[in-house]
Amino acid sequence: MNSKAQVVPVPNTARPSSLRYKAEKRGIRYNIMLVGVSGLGRRTFINTLCEKEIIPPPTLEDPDMAHLVEPMRFNKYETQMNEEGTNIFLTIVDTPGFGDGIDNESCFTQLQEYIESQFDEVLLEESRIRRNAKYRDNRVHVLLYFLTPTGHGLREMDIELIKRLGHLVNIILMIGRADTFTTSEISSFKSTVMKDVAAYELPIYNFAWDLEADPESIEENQEIQAIVPFSVVGCDEIIDGDLGSIRVRSYPWGTVEVDNDDMSDFGLLRYILLNSHISDYIDYTTNVLYEEYRTLKLNENKDDESDEKDDDEEE
Repeated sequence: MNSKAQVVPVPNTARPSSLRYKAEKRGIRYNIMLVGVSGLGRRTFINTLCEKEIIPPPTLEDPDMAHLVEPMRFNKYETQMNEEGTNIFLTIVDTPGFGDGIDNESCFTQLQEYIESQFDEVLLEESRIRRNAKYRDNRVHVLLYFLTPTGHGLREMDIELIKRLGHLVNIILMIGRADTFTTSEISSFKSTVMKDVAAYELPIYNFAWDLEADPESIEENQEIQAIVPFSVVGCDEIIDGDLGSIRVRSYPWGTVEVDNDDMSDFGLLRYILLNSHISDYIDYTTNVLYEEYRTLKLNENKDDESDEKDDDEEE
């Protein structure tokens, strides 16, 4: 695989320890966006991740209106969690309606405008003479993109989304409904997806970016990167096992254990999203993605001012 497609420049800063943040005492504000076509288990996944109902079941549709495709929406949900003694104020942004139409160009535009608008709010706040002490950072730190389990690699829609948003947000690829694959099929699909990522030089989040980290962290992140995209199975039942309660997804032929590493990457992904890599996602969003956007925006404003000045002089 061509690693060049995965590597992006980052500031020369020390890697922060897990959940060691300035705001640790008062808690960490952390924002996750869910994107994927309907039916891939976004709601079940986030409810399983947070171990409580965050996104309620959808309301029953009017049968006479079922054939109509609704536009994509941004639904926000907030919850508070505690991981290893650290309070996490988590905001989930779900995007029902994404990819459900024939022409999804408007979805890409809406997503880009939403993420950029959060950057613009920070840029505006930074320009104020007196800043708001209670200002809330709503920048999206992680975008979880649910891939349709086709078995044939990335679709054109997947490629377009990553190209449009990869320079604005940390995109993590996930295989929705991964239990529809056998073990060999999931391995083959992962390999095909990553070959597409390399071939199209798609800017997904690279866990192994920090080559200046300690050897243990470098090894751990290289192992994580080798697992991408993550295969996940959502929980719909809790049963009693020999070692206690087990979260499973039940089928007529048996059960899939959600937290069993041999059946799903869910346990690892939960550790990454809610523990070990929160600081990395927030720092990368702030120090790389936002700074690149800020520089581009300020240069555009400078060019606009220069053009206006030239027009005034000509008059």
